[in-house]
Parts: sequence; structure tokens; C-alpha cells
Amino acid sequence: MIFIRSKLQYALLLFVFLSACAATKSELKTVDRVDVPRYLGHWYEIAHNPMFFQRQCLSSTQADYQARADGQVDVVNRCKTDHGWEKVHGRAFVVSGSEGARLRVTFFWPFYGNYWIIGLGPDYRWALVGEPSRNYLWLLARTPHLPDSDVQQALAIARSQGYDLSQLEFTPP
Repeated sequence: MIFIRSKLQYALLLFVFLSACAATKSELKTVDRVDVPRYLGHWYEIAHNPMFFQRQCLSSTQADYQARADGQVDVVNRCKTDHGWEKVHGRAFVVSGSEGARLRVTFFWPFYGNYWIIGLGPDYRWALVGEPSRNYLWLLARTPHLPDSDVQQALAIARSQGYDLSQLEFTPP
């Protein structure tokens, strides 16, 4: 029997399922290559398209990615809520042939969602993550604040890829 321990886990499960089933528009282009070991580590969410599974997050949305012995990646997402920190654990693997730019992520096996890196600062200071339906978008940074020039560069990439940014929300630190 499977128990879902929190609303966040339930919401992430639904996200992964819907993401896997989403129809694509035109092909979403990823960056050419991601050095996955360099990408690993701590990230702060700067902005995102609204999604129901993050509605309880009030601030400080963060993600940690760590290498696993089996070649996959451990994923820990967390945010502050009315009840303190909410945390969810998952894992990801790099899609073969994607040069590290496409990952498949699960928080509730056997359901996986797409995690495509569509923009990346040359120094890995920021990353823009999306998926083919263009319903989900995250701007991540290594620090809680990102210079406006980097934010604008990332948003220009999102627009050029067909994202509607009218609903974009900036995440309080």
C-alpha cells in the first residue's frame, strides 16, 4: 500500500503525471550541453510559472541535487510554508543522448516528469528549466538573488521558446 505523506507529495505526483502526459507544441530546445557534476548542488528558485503543487510555498523555495552511486541524481526540494519547511525527496536520471540537458525526475515512482534545461548562465550561476508543454518554468540561481540583467536574459530565452510569461511569479527569498 502506498501512503502519500503530505499535500506537497500528492501535488508533485500529479505534476509528474500531467507533465508526462502533456502534448507538446513546437519542439522545446534545450541548451547544447550540461556538465552535470557542475550543475549539481544547491539552487534557489527566483521565479516560476504558478502551479498548484507549490501553492502552499510562501518563500525560500530551494532544490539540492547530489550524485548517487548508481549514476542517478538525488533531488530534494523544499520551501517555507505556514507549518515550517516542507520537503520532498526524489531522484532523476539524464536522458540518453541529451548531453545532460534533459532529465527525467520522479518524486513518486513510477511516474516521471521532464526537467529540461533551456537556459544556462555560462558560469552555471543561473538555470532556466522547462518542459515540452510549456506549462512549467523555473528560473533558478546559486544565490537567493539574481542580477536583473541575468533575469532578463533568462526571460528572453523563455519568450523565444514560446512561454507565456504573463503569469510568472517571483519567489520571495
